[in-house]
Amino acid sequence: MALRRFPDGFTWGTATAAHQIEGGNWNNDWWMWEHDPSSGCAEPSGDACDSYHRYGEDIALIAELGLDNYRFSLEWSRIEPEEGEFSKAALDHYRRVCAACHEAGIDPVVTYHHFTTPRWLAAKGGWEDPATADRFARFAERTAAALGDLTSRACTINEPNMVATIGYLGGAFPPGVRDRARRRVVNAVFLDAHRKAYDAIKSGPGDARVGLTVAMADFQALEGGEGKRAQILDQLEDVFLQAAIGDDFLGVQTYTRTRVGPDGAVGPEEGVETTIMGYELWPEALAACIRRAWQVTDGTPLLVTENGIAAEDDTRRVAYVQRALEGVLDCLDEGITVLGYTYWSMLDNFEWAYGYGPTFGLVSVDRETFARTPKPCARWLGAVARVNALEVG
Repeated sequence: MALRRFPDGFTWGTATAAHQIEGGNWNNDWWMWEHDPSSGCAEPSGDACDSYHRYGEDIALIAELGLDNYRFSLEWSRIEPEEGEFSKAALDHYRRVCAACHEAGIDPVVTYHHFTTPRWLAAKGGWEDPATADRFARFAERTAAALGDLTSRACTINEPNMVATIGYLGGAFPPGVRDRARRRVVNAVFLDAHRKAYDAIKSGPGDARVGLTVAMADFQALEGGEGKRAQILDQLEDVFLQAAIGDDFLGVQTYTRTRVGPDGAVGPEEGVETTIMGYELWPEALAACIRRAWQVTDGTPLLVTENGIAAEDDTRRVAYVQRALEGVLDCLDEGITVLGYTYWSMLDNFEWAYGYGPTFGLVSVDRETFARTPKPCARWLGAVARVNALEVG
């Protein structure tokens, strides 16, 4: 075995999202959606992992494992429960979360929007309404004023391309729409919201580096599928990657590949291992997406803000991350600026429409007691982070 080293300053983290772990976030569009019998959601989020109260335990675990940053999101519907009404108590809560990170020697990486939208905003048209960009910028400005001095990095919006595509084209996220034209409108509003929120966060206290995160897959064209691949990538990824040009970083979020034929995406290849989510276990997708993001963004610094798998067998998780990190090292050797790696997710949590079935976490959570138990993969990844190097065969 040989050691391949990551550059000095390379960061190691893990991530969560408020609605997936906090519990009791009833005032947003996802709570409404998951309680709608017609939505197709497996189960409601309920108490989630009770992290609204147990965040200190979560942060202590991250520090114990040897990681240096924690990416978590803010729940907009807690901070602004009705339009223009900002909760000092909620802002103080998230300030305490940031402070707890610093006390544990962990950098807070704060995501301002991770899939959930306040009910009052959804009732006004949500992300189809161009005014939502200004509303989100107002939220970002007020929140940055309260948290900016404690924030290491800030992500404006998590995977806006997934909210737009699954919510307004696929119909499986709120509001459950299937309309290509409306999806293009939502894309445009998200792009405007990112730009305005970026400026709002930058205008606040502190010197956080700010960026956008984009869901990417390694889209591979089968024979005759080249044109369809280009068509898919245009509105799914490229408009968002191009919007990140000139930002402090772009968050790359990758899990697998997608094979594309003349009529669109096709299923997993026969003989290729699949995960609980039903897609291929394809860790090489991360390096492929890093290379494409680097090209499309004209050399914008990249940060892996999500990568991981849902697996019952923890050895498959380690094998996946091992191969994914070897790809990151290859990209670094090619001169691509990759700032760090963030594993998704810290906890086994509420996986949106899939409920609590898929287990992505480094740490398991007892659904009755909320007890946290680190898995072997957590110790393995922490050991890699501590030496900032990967053993390769």
